[in-house]
Amino acid sequence: MKVLVTVKRVIDYHVRARVRPDGSDVDLSNVKMAANPFCEIAVEEAVRMKEKGWVSEILVVSIGPAEASEQLRAALALGADRAMLVETAEPAEPLTVARLLAALCERETPDLVLMGKQSIDTDHNQAGQMLAALNGWPQATFASAIERDGDDLRVTREVDGGLRTQALVPPAVITTDLRLNEPRFASLPNIMKARQKPLDRLTPDELGITPEQHVRLLGVSEPPARKAGVRVADVAELVDKLRHEAKVIP
Repeated sequence: MKVLVTVKRVIDYHVRARVRPDGSDVDLSNVKMAANPFCEIAVEEAVRMKEKGWVSEILVVSIGPAEASEQLRAALALGADRAMLVETAEPAEPLTVARLLAALCERETPDLVLMGKQSIDTDHNQAGQMLAALNGWPQATFASAIERDGDDLRVTREVDGGLRTQALVPPAVITTDLRLNEPRFASLPNIMKARQKPLDRLTPDELGITPEQHVRLLGVSEPPARKAGVRVADVAELVDKLRHEAKVIP
C-alpha cells in the first residue's frame, strides 16, 4: 500500500503569535516555523503502518513556500521515503489545496491519504473532506485509532457522543486527531540520511491547477485581555460574588 501524507509549514506551537502593527495579518518575521502538529501525527502513523508491513512507500507532500522543504526533510528523517513540494508563494485556500492534492493523487496513485484534521494557523478543517469529495473516495475524519482488517481499514473516530468505528475500502482519505499517536523524535543518523532522499519540486501550473482566492482576510486582532482575579475572604463572599456579580448561580 502506498501512502501520501501532507505536511504544512506553520508557526511553531510553542511560539506566541504576534499580530502585525497594522492588523493586516500575523507577523511571520523572525518566527520559528515547524510542521503542523496534526501533520506530524499523520507522518508518525504512516511510519508505524510501514513498520507493521502494511505500507510499502510513504510520500510526504507540502504546499507552500520554498522554505517548507525544511519540514519535508524532517518528515523524511522520521521514515518517509520521498518528498514533494508544490511551491507557491501565496497562501493556498483549502479548496486549492484539495485540487492540488487531487492532481497529485491522479499522478502518484496512492492507496491512502493521511492528513492532519486541521492546521493550527487557519483551523479550517476542510481540505481532507474536499479532497475525498473531489476524488470520490471514502473518508474518515478525526481518527483516534486505525487498524487493518484484511484489505479494509477500520478507523475509530472521535465524535460528539463518544467514539465511532467505521470500515474503509482503500483508496481513502483519513484525517488524524490528537489521540492517534505520539510522534517520535528523529535520530541524528536518520537526519543525515534524509539529506540523500529525493525531494521533488513542482508548481501548481505543472499540475494543471490555477490557485484561486475565494476568501479575503479583512484583519487580525489580539484576543481581549482577561481581567485580573480577586481574592475573597471566605466561601460566603465567593458565593455572593458568583450570585450577584458573575450571575452564574441563582
